[in-house]
Amino acid sequence: MEKPVAIERNELFKPSFREAIRFWFILGWISFGGTTGHITIMHDFLVDKKKWVSSKKFFRALNACMLLPGPEAHQLTIYLGWKLHGLKGGVLAGLFFILPSLCIILGLSLVYVYFGNSAFLSALFSGLKPAVLAIILFATYKVGQKSLLGTWHYIVASLAFLLSYFVKVPMPWIILGVIVLGFSLYFLNPKEEKGKSEQEEEVDKERFYHVNSLETVPSISVRKICVQFLAFFLLWLGPFMALYLFMPDATFWKDLSFLFTKSAYLTIGGSYTVIPYVANLVTEKFLWLTKTQMIDGFALAETTPGPLVIVLAYVGFMAGFNHFDHSYAMAMVGLAATAYFTFLPNFALIFIGAPLIERSQKNKAIQYVLSLVTASVVGVIVNLAFYLGQGILFPTTSGLANLDWKALLWVAISIFLLFRYRIGMLQLILLSLVYGFLLYLLP
Repeated sequence: MEKPVAIERNELFKPSFREAIRFWFILGWISFGGTTGHITIMHDFLVDKKKWVSSKKFFRALNACMLLPGPEAHQLTIYLGWKLHGLKGGVLAGLFFILPSLCIILGLSLVYVYFGNSAFLSALFSGLKPAVLAIILFATYKVGQKSLLGTWHYIVASLAFLLSYFVKVPMPWIILGVIVLGFSLYFLNPKEEKGKSEQEEEVDKERFYHVNSLETVPSISVRKICVQFLAFFLLWLGPFMALYLFMPDATFWKDLSFLFTKSAYLTIGGSYTVIPYVANLVTEKFLWLTKTQMIDGFALAETTPGPLVIVLAYVGFMAGFNHFDHSYAMAMVGLAATAYFTFLPNFALIFIGAPLIERSQKNKAIQYVLSLVTASVVGVIVNLAFYLGQGILFPTTSGLANLDWKALLWVAISIFLLFRYRIGMLQLILLSLVYGFLLYLLP
């Protein structure tokens, strides 16, 4: 058997560290529109404009990140930063992706708790929340377009929705079932190999990019993985012990730390699976937030750049605020702790698992299974739409008599603007605030 040929990177399109960091910093401020918005911006700049990363490499990495727990857009940013400039590139890319939205959500959370009971702010949210539902429905369509490519993809997406919404099956079990199904389908009906001419044409295309799918797969060092695992464990343990030992009500901080760490490691499928999991626990089990406050958090998160999962920082803020008798200090500690325990695992998963991700991209069976995992995410997004839609369109109780027609009207208008005119997320949010202001003037 011939040994694989090591392909060098195309140095012609190699970015300077300063140029790359400038992009990651700007990305953190302009990446509105959730996961689809982040991916579109990154692909347009990194692949189409700069040729730093090939499209094939980009989407292979995205599929692999979708299999990991946590928000895939943030993980993809860390991974691409690492591919371009090593450890420092990955760390700074990951930090710049979340810090702007974290600062903004802190400011919005302070405004929310200070003015939350005012009729004016409630009216603004009445315009904003229906737009959030429309954005999620639009995201379902966009993700579905790219991931539902065959009969089995539609079947998997439908089953994921039915199991998660009606049967309440946890997402990790759904993903496990999809993985077993995917490998079974692949080995029962293996895909045909590409012809030699197609492979040569593919190689020629890949050579034009600095980071491409032709690179030699890195070796796996067990010693290095163990050292990295220990380092990330200590990075987790230090803040946890500080909260547990030195903050009031140690039980609360222990529950908060474990909840967001567990949600980061156990919820596969990105923001749209992390958020329903956390929302159910904080509103039903821990009673840190009301369902209305949770839905308002979605609306706030949609007004910020960065990942939608930043809403969890708001959850931590409100948990600290409500639990400690409206303490702003405890609220800000709750936000900082939640953000830390939510996003630290993303760095751990990428830096420890990067060699495994690289190897998975060469395996066709794994790539096929990943495509089914991506399809299952569509079903989970629909689950989130139903969860939010019930609270937005039926704010009191279910039934047509209790339908909020003003909210339904704005959902319909927002969907029309998104599909017909491809309006940007920021513009839609501003229009929604205007609609809410009109509701305030004309109750």
